[in-house]
Amino acid sequence: MAMAGMTSVASAEETNPNPSGDVVIQPGPPVEDPEEAGSVPAPEEEAELPPPSKEEDSTNAPRCDRRNVYLPRSNKGKVHAKVGDEQANYNGTTRTARSWFKAEKAGEVGTTITGELKVGVNGLISSIEAKYGVELSQKISVKIGNEIQIDTPPKKTTFGRYGVWRMKNTGVSYTLYSNCKTSTQSTVTSFTPWHAGWQIWEK
Repeated sequence: MAMAGMTSVASAEETNPNPSGDVVIQPGPPVEDPEEAGSVPAPEEEAELPPPSKEEDSTNAPRCDRRNVYLPRSNKGKVHAKVGDEQANYNGTTRTARSWFKAEKAGEVGTTITGELKVGVNGLISSIEAKYGVELSQKISVKIGNEIQIDTPPKKTTFGRYGVWRMKNTGVSYTLYSNCKTSTQSTVTSFTPWHAGWQIWEK
């Protein structure tokens, strides 16, 4: 639903991705992230630890707590996962018009990854939250009816899509053995739900 010249108060049942309340309008269409397209749901449970090796059982070996590990390395910012159809409104007048977008589809967006994650999704999220001081979710549900109003300049088209902003992060995952050696490290890219909200751009 996209109309010019309408007035209505936007509802905000889900958290706005921009805490200041200001809507940032991109100058062009969003660039799709190829890593996000190739990601898969994060595992619910952590991987099973392999049996100890003879090297680990050696009495002369150093001792560590045997466990699976995930270490976040780099915050890559926000990536938007849309729920429902993209909406657009063209202003063919010589004056600024008001575009009104309304979410018309409910859905759920979860955590996805690329790479081999040794820990479960809760371990992944808690590690990222601790490193960056953010609050993330394993999954976020969005509802029908969330609305937003945007000014559309003369002879311009405003686009909007509703969904979930996810935090993109890269890190490494591996198994730490009892002799303090590690398995081969796997680079993991994760997309973790952060806020529900709109992605807006114009051209």
